[in-house]
Amino acid sequence: MPPAELRDDPELQYISNEHGDLTGVLVPIAVWREISAELETRHLLGSDAMRQRLLDAMARSGGLPFEEVIAQLKIDETTDS
Repeated sequence: MPPAELRDDPELQYISNEHGDLTGVLVPIAVWREISAELETRHLLGSDAMRQRLLDAMARSGGLPFEEVIAQLKIDETTDS
């Protein structure tokens, strides 16, 4: 059975077999992206080295605007490759 906080979520669809055993969950992509981002953050913060890198990056200032970096690298944002 899913956790109580998820059981009544109308966005989630539970899949069960012929015995009524829960076998899967259909999750909207927006919800999956939130879950995925949370798992990635937990993974990164689980490493002391990565935690320090993230803290250092957050403390940095004086970076370049995204558009300026694109211009300096001469990247065409309209192409996929």
